[in-house]
Amino acid sequence: MTETAPVLVTMGDPAGIGPEIIVKALAGAARPLPVVVVGDARVMARAVGLVAPDMRIDIVTDPLAGTAGPGVIRLVESGRIDPPPGFGRIDAAAAQAAVNAVRAAVRLVQAGRGSAIVTAPINKAALALAGLSWPGHTELLAAHAGRGPAAMMLAGPDLRVVPATLHMALAEAVAKLDHDTELAAIRAADQGARAFGIPAPRVAVAALNPHAGDGGRFGDAEARILVPAIAAARAEGIDASGPWPADTVFLQARRGRFDVVVAQYHDQAMIPAKLDGLDAAVNVTLGLDLIRTSPDHGTAFDIAGRGIADPAPLLAAIACARRLSSPPAFRDPADSPTGA
Repeated sequence: MTETAPVLVTMGDPAGIGPEIIVKALAGAARPLPVVVVGDARVMARAVGLVAPDMRIDIVTDPLAGTAGPGVIRLVESGRIDPPPGFGRIDAAAAQAAVNAVRAAVRLVQAGRGSAIVTAPINKAALALAGLSWPGHTELLAAHAGRGPAAMMLAGPDLRVVPATLHMALAEAVAKLDHDTELAAIRAADQGARAFGIPAPRVAVAALNPHAGDGGRFGDAEARILVPAIAAARAEGIDASGPWPADTVFLQARRGRFDVVVAQYHDQAMIPAKLDGLDAAVNVTLGLDLIRTSPDHGTAFDIAGRGIADPAPLLAAIACARRLSSPPAFRDPADSPTGA
């Protein structure tokens, strides 16, 4: 990987808004972005015809070949889906095509042909229909590029959140929560905040139960799991604190008291992160041997193919990936880190 390698953007589910927001993002950029798309040329050509007919697609076999230019989308093909699926449909072949694009992008980055991966959205129901075992991008990437426990960080202008458990039913998440899971999440939060240039992150741990358990009246997870994990993290030199009541800790973080919050389950993390602003919040996967970001939204099947999807979240994810993958001497001032 070099400072000149492009960011690789995977097309996402062909039936969703991924291809069209990619084209919109590249067509509307003030200057050509050092980006190469990985996906199906026909799917991307359909998106070009939908939202930017003046753009053209240049198929390349090596992302390092050529340079970004106005009106040009460089594309590495990861396979063909025949025929391209209709918009807004849960389709097994579309899910497989989206996964193939991610796998191809991982191989390219691992070979030094890309600096980072930005993933357009995939559909979890389509993954299941295709018989694929991963419930989302985080687990898929962990299987192909993991170097330890994978974690998700939602990074917005005023808030960074790391969920200790990911895509699973709430009852399963509560059952899965243990000392090792919590300590891994605290470590990931600390490391993720450092990647955004914070030298000594203040990590707040959100409680699982109302009022942080209220001394055991509402559950004992705080005393049994969270407090010991926080103590272990502090023994490692991490500035972790809590558990703090979840109904106030995110507001305190937004006001500057904490640099990152560890949430205990998916929606406890996602609700405050998305309230912070879908157009600027970026999903960063921690624990990989590469850099991966994505916009903080889904496939939006209800509006796919209508040409109205907003590319701003994808542009934020691209800017974040460029920032995180660039040595300080090569950083573009336009790519300020989200929330830093």
